[in-house]
Parts: sequence; structure tokens; C-alpha cells
Amino acid sequence: MAKMKIRGGDLDLVEYEFQPFLPGERIHTLGFEKDYHLTPHSGIVKAIAPGRIHLTVLDMNRFAPDRPGGGGVGFALQIFCSAEVECTASGLEIDYSREPIILHFAEVFKKTVHYEGGFKISVSDHEKKHVGLGSTGSVLLALGHAMNAALGSPLNSEQIRLLIGHNYVEETEDGQVARGFETGVGPAAATYGGMVITGDELAIAYRHSFAEGKRVFITIPPTIVSSAGRAEFDLLMNRARNLDYQDRELKAYLLLMDLIPALQREDLKKIGDIIWEIEFRGSKRAEVEHHGFEIYRQMSLLRESGLEFVGMSSVGPSIAIVTDRSREAVARLIEPLGMQIAIETKVNNEGLKIIYQ
Repeated sequence: MAKMKIRGGDLDLVEYEFQPFLPGERIHTLGFEKDYHLTPHSGIVKAIAPGRIHLTVLDMNRFAPDRPGGGGVGFALQIFCSAEVECTASGLEIDYSREPIILHFAEVFKKTVHYEGGFKISVSDHEKKHVGLGSTGSVLLALGHAMNAALGSPLNSEQIRLLIGHNYVEETEDGQVARGFETGVGPAAATYGGMVITGDELAIAYRHSFAEGKRVFITIPPTIVSSAGRAEFDLLMNRARNLDYQDRELKAYLLLMDLIPALQREDLKKIGDIIWEIEFRGSKRAEVEHHGFEIYRQMSLLRESGLEFVGMSSVGPSIAIVTDRSREAVARLIEPLGMQIAIETKVNNEGLKIIYQ
């Protein structure tokens, strides 16, 4: 696979070579591997994980495809991915279009807990892929918790979350997998609900309920640029990385000194002001500009109309609007800008759920 160049500055140029591998290879068990007391469930276990809005990475210089981290902030949504798991005598039977990523994490889990049996796995996602809503992370989280519950819950939520982060992969065209980017924001928000702030190495720094009772509208502006694969790598590891050298301290200050108190006060307008400031800082600026300045213009007009919270998720192009206003009122604002409401939902403040069938 082609080498990718990473430039952080005039004297900072390195090459990273993506090396695809077969699902089940290059597993990191993080010291959790041992003989657990496993009690296989006789029926089906279903885990339901919310999607997420990833508002910003704190420092792109602290993560790479083989190093999860970088910190960030985001919140869980009431759009859901689910995994149904049934214990079998042997093998893995997978019903999902993205089989390689499921197969890989199933092997990670089996090796970690020393499970020698099999699983029958059925997965469904929220069908909004590579637009910034976290389908891959939520699918893997649901899978991990469903397998874990099916065996009597040998691992805790933090162990599952860390295993996902250190074994996060995306599939290649030939059915292999390759390391992906992971800050830990998505699985943290989906596990516990609400808004979360993570530090480096997937550490959860803060979690609080967010926008209880408010509406969340997602609009996905048309774009001709990719937010996945090589395009994502070039964006995250070059211009975004360089901009975070300049603004990472400011972003961290805004989150610690302004966002956390605003969350404590449940002050949606102040939260929206802070997130809007971050849209122009560091790597977030690179992510928005990746889709062209039209998105800045559209979001600016939405902000000027009085909407409390407007922010682009991850590398986009999905834009999240959090407001008290009705669907009709929001539609009247965004339709003249050539945008439509793709999803109407709310913040998920409860996190992942498990159902035994």
C-alpha cells in the first residue's frame, strides 16, 4: 500500500506506510488477556449503541493510525447501531456488509478472554457512513458489549472501550483491514451518553449530560471531497497537524475553563459559542476548510439566525444543530441555503444498553 507523508512543519516530515493485514492478526490485548470465568448465555444478547457527534480533536500530533489518542470532545446521539450475538460451538457467522472489521474485533475479544467457542453475529448500523456520525465506532462498541454479555461479562466497560481504541481498523477493498484513526471520543460518548472530553491515550477527562430535552438536527451538505481513506489521512496528518501546533493550548483552555463550567450550568448558548470558536481553531479549521469555505458561510448564516449550537462533526460534512426550535422553524432557515434536514433526533444521555433475549 502507498506510503503517506506526514508534515508537521518545515523540519518535520516523516513517511507512514499503511500495511493492511488479515482480520485477526496484529491484536493488542493490552494486558487484559487471561483465563476468565466464562458463562455462555443460552439465548441471544443484543447491545444497542448510540451514534455520536465528534466536535474536535484536541491535538492531531498525539495520534496516528498506530497510536490512538489525541483527545477531543463530542456527544452521543439518539441514532443507533446494534449487534446481536449468540454463542455457538465454534466459528464465526457474521451477518453484516462490513465483515472484515467485525471479524477482526471478534478475534480480538476471543483472544483476550480465552474463548474457544464461536459466535453468530448480526449487526445493523445507522446507515450514515463516513459523514461524521461514528458508525464504525458504535458498531464495534455494540459488538464488544454483546459478546461480553453473552459470556457473562468478563470484561468491564473501560476494558472494552480501550480494546476498541487499540484495535481500531477500517476495511480495505480486498477484504483486509488497516489501522484507523481513533481518539476515543465516539466509544466514550456512546458508552456513557452525554458529552465527553477525552485526553490523550483514550483517557476520559470529563463527562456530563448535555442538551436534555433539546432537539438535534443533522444536515449533510453536498460535497465532492472524500472524508475517508487517503483523503482523510492527508487532511488529518498534514495541514490539521500543523494547525494544532499553533492552537492546541487555546483549544484545551477553552474546553477546561469555559466548556466544562457551561456544561455544569446547562448553558446551551454558551456551549454553542465555545464550539463555534473552536470551528476556526487548529485541526478543526482544516477539517471544515477541507469541504470548502461554503460550509463556513452556511454555518455562519445559521449562527446569525440565532441558532444556539452549530458545529461540524469530525471530518464532516455533517453539521449538527442543537436548539429549542421546531423542525419547521429550522427547515425554513436551512432550505434557502440549499440544505435539508437529514436526521431529527436528540442527545443520548443514557449510553449503551444491553438486552437479553
